[in-house]
Amino acid sequence: MKDTQIPAQYATGVTRINIEQALVAAGKDLDRLEAADLALLEDFHSGGRIATYQLVDLIDVTPATEVLDAGTGIGGTARYLAARFRCRVTGVDMVEEYCDTARWLNRLVGVDDRIVIRQADVTELPFADSSFQVVFSQHVQMNVPDKDRLYREARRVTAHGGRLAVWDIVAGDGGALDYPLPWAEGPEHSHLSTPATLRTAIESAGFAVEHWADLTATTVTTMREVLALPPSPLGLHAFVPNFREKAEHLTNALADGRLRAVQAVAKAS
Repeated sequence: MKDTQIPAQYATGVTRINIEQALVAAGKDLDRLEAADLALLEDFHSGGRIATYQLVDLIDVTPATEVLDAGTGIGGTARYLAARFRCRVTGVDMVEEYCDTARWLNRLVGVDDRIVIRQADVTELPFADSSFQVVFSQHVQMNVPDKDRLYREARRVTAHGGRLAVWDIVAGDGGALDYPLPWAEGPEHSHLSTPATLRTAIESAGFAVEHWADLTATTVTTMREVLALPPSPLGLHAFVPNFREKAEHLTNALADGRLRAVQAVAKAS
């Protein structure tokens, strides 16, 4: 089985090496690294850290909250939560290379005592029912053909009354997309739902949507600002091949309506 389709673009074999080189080139002391030093290169989703804290601010997280970061990548959201709230976070990702890099970065910034990283499929989570009060899912479902299975698993591991926090890209007006994109080198790895279909999958899994917002316009503005930044060693380009081309394709598709950006919070009912 593995309903999550992971393009080879994620596992390059040099993720950790490239990030380490970028940090050194930016003048960072790896022996004195702080969580904030990673902010420009660890949030592998549109809107970056801005989108992360906007989503987090919609959720009630305390030091006692057990959080799952489903599709953690190199662990940006998990570290942000652990550093800000001092809560316990479990991060899962299909790409072992990303998991190894996340563990390394967690140690560097001193949050490894509050974060556990596991290699796992988000459609087949290795956790008991009702293990978490909050589940974050950011830019993951685009590689998952079976949305129903994805959100049923999220609901299974979310305690009654807990929250699912979603930040995702969905299909827009149906226009053909330009590739590569951040999650897919070609259309065979891209599995986009319409906003309505995505919402139905979340609700059918046993969640009640409390917040649903189309943030396409603001995401375009943020992405254009990121693309206009002067060259720097730090950024997603440090470990994402052809990042600028992928980001430009994504930004253009959001700007002309071929793609939409959706932020949502749903309660486990």
